[in-house]
Amino acid sequence: MRALAYDDYLALRKGAEVLEADVFGDKVLRLVDGNFMKLFRRKRLISSAALFPYAKRFADNALELKKRGVRCPDVLETYRVVTIARDVVHYEPLPGLTLRQLITDPARGNDEQLLERYGHFVAQLHSQGIYFRSLHLGNVVLTPDNELGLIDIADLRMMRGPLRKSMCLRNFQHMGRYKVDHAWLLQEQGRLFFNSYSQHSAHQWALDTFAKSMGRSD
Repeated sequence: MRALAYDDYLALRKGAEVLEADVFGDKVLRLVDGNFMKLFRRKRLISSAALFPYAKRFADNALELKKRGVRCPDVLETYRVVTIARDVVHYEPLPGLTLRQLITDPARGNDEQLLERYGHFVAQLHSQGIYFRSLHLGNVVLTPDNELGLIDIADLRMMRGPLRKSMCLRNFQHMGRYKVDHAWLLQEQGRLFFNSYSQHSAHQWALDTFAKSMGRSD
């Protein structure tokens, strides 16, 4: 990461559109050239974020995902802006629409092929040892060349081998927290998604195991 003076930061973000913010300030900016900046606030003076800044985690994860053949944003630079106590990742966004955006379209909401592809994609992530805690439909993009990829990748861990079953189930429990995602994933009692996932998983699975992890009751 390199230090960025406050005046240089202001120049870089001049004319930017604020896409996400909270009471502490801006979080995600779309710059005038179409690239993005994501700002990370250190919540405590002494924390893991001080040793391993989230902006650097984002950049490191992008490199590792690309090595493993997973589409994701292209990182341009990481910065530390001391004046505003923010770490910043400057990146070129992954083009396309999120699955959550796509399924709100009535023409795609019941797209069985897309649902099966997503099951295959999640199985590939798990089989490659990619544990993405924020794995939900808002963080998975279908690109213009019809490939699935990940965004918002700071909160991600890489293992040398396939994820343990317990970690896979934690991912499914997380996806089940989102009402829109939950309804889409559990079409046909979850068989479309689960069968596709199981066919490409490194583990053997039973449908009931998935159903329980997603909070489905028959």
